[in-house]
Amino acid sequence: MQFLMIVDDPDIARYASENGVDRLFVDLEYIGKDVRQKGMATWKSKQTLEDVTKIREAAPEGHVLVRINPLYDGTKAELDEAIARGADSIMLPMFRTTDELARFFDLLGDRAEALPLVETNDALQAIPDMVEKLPLTGLHIGLNDLHLDLGLDFMFQPIADGLLDAPCAAMRAGGVPFGIGGIARAREGIVSPDYLLGEHVRLGSSAAILSRTFHREAQSLADLQNNMDFPGEVAKLRAIYAAFQTQDADALEQNRKDTSSRINDVVALVRKQKSDQGQAST
Repeated sequence: MQFLMIVDDPDIARYASENGVDRLFVDLEYIGKDVRQKGMATWKSKQTLEDVTKIREAAPEGHVLVRINPLYDGTKAELDEAIARGADSIMLPMFRTTDELARFFDLLGDRAEALPLVETNDALQAIPDMVEKLPLTGLHIGLNDLHLDLGLDFMFQPIADGLLDAPCAAMRAGGVPFGIGGIARAREGIVSPDYLLGEHVRLGSSAAILSRTFHREAQSLADLQNNMDFPGEVAKLRAIYAAFQTQDADALEQNRKDTSSRINDVVALVRKQKSDQGQAST
C-alpha cells in the first residue's frame, strides 16, 4: 500500500518520507476549486511552484508528486517549471475525456511519471478507453470532487453505490496500478479505514492519500511528533491492508456490505440535515 501526503513544511516532508510516506504531495491546483468546493471544509491549496523546490531540497531521496491545475493555456509552462524544480510525478486533475488526458501525456512526454486524477463522472466512465489507448502507469480516483460531479451527498458514496467496480476492474485487467481517495487513522474517520481498506483490497487499489485528520493538520514537525506516533499510525494502516489481503472473497464481500451500510448511514444523516436546513429556511 502506497501512501501520499500533502506537505508544506520541509521538516515534516523529510520526516514523513523517512517514516512511511511514499509520495510527498505538493498541490498547485487552484483554478476552479473555490467554485466547485465553495463552503466546504476541504483542502484548498495556497502552495506555489517555489514549494516544489522547497520539498525537493528537504527530501532529496523522496518521491515528489506535484498536482498541477486542470488543462489551460499555461499548462506547458507549469509542467516545465514543476519538472525543472524536481517533480518525480505529475498529477492532472479535473479532466473529462481520453483526448484531454492524451494531450497531457503529449505535453509531459517521458520527463516525469503521469498520475491522472479521475474526479469527474465522464473520466470515470472513460477509464476502460484510457486503459486501452494511453500508456497509463498509474491513476488515482479522487472521491471529493467526484461525488460532487455525480451530485451525491457523501464522498464515499461512489464506493457504496458500486460506481467504482467496473472502472477498477478495467484497470486490474489492464495491469494499471491505482489508488482511491484519502484515509484517516485506524479506527477513526466518518468511515473507518478498518472497513475502507477492505474495499481497497477488493477493488484492487494500492494507494491512498493520508487525510488532514490523519496528522491533525500539524504545522510543524514538533507539533506532529507531540500529537501522534506517526510511523506507528502508518504501520497500523499497512497492517490492516495486509490483513484484508489474506481474506477470501466471501470475507471481502461481507466487508463490502458492512462498509456500504456505514456509508449509507452517513448519506441518510446528510440528507436529513439538508432537509432540516431547507425547512428552517422556509
